[in-house]
Amino acid sequence: MRKPQRGYARQDRVKEQIMREMAELVRTDLKDPRAGFITITDVEITRDYSHATIFYTVLNDTARSVSEEALEHAKGHLRSELAKRIKIFKIPELHFKYDESLERGMTLSALIEQAASEKPVED
Repeated sequence: MRKPQRGYARQDRVKEQIMREMAELVRTDLKDPRAGFITITDVEITRDYSHATIFYTVLNDTARSVSEEALEHAKGHLRSELAKRIKIFKIPELHFKYDESLERGMTLSALIEQAASEKPVED
């Protein structure tokens, strides 16, 4: 039987710490000119801390693939810098994935506004 959780799970704390540190590393340490304005939106981490999926967005949608290449190229450097900043038993392998939820949200919002602005048909 599992213990009842008291407040904040350790995995959640580690996830948030990785998200903060990765945002700082991307902002300050990523010197690759191909990397545009990258924003870290979320982190998912496995229970054994072996893999972390880092979700990101870019300011300019045309630079999406170029920024992805820059992140993949800097993956090893970012992981080693993360190891210097976070003291956990195992530093996770980093996987970068573009976060499309913001684009979907904007599209849905535009569709809702469009539907609301159309006049209802009266009999």
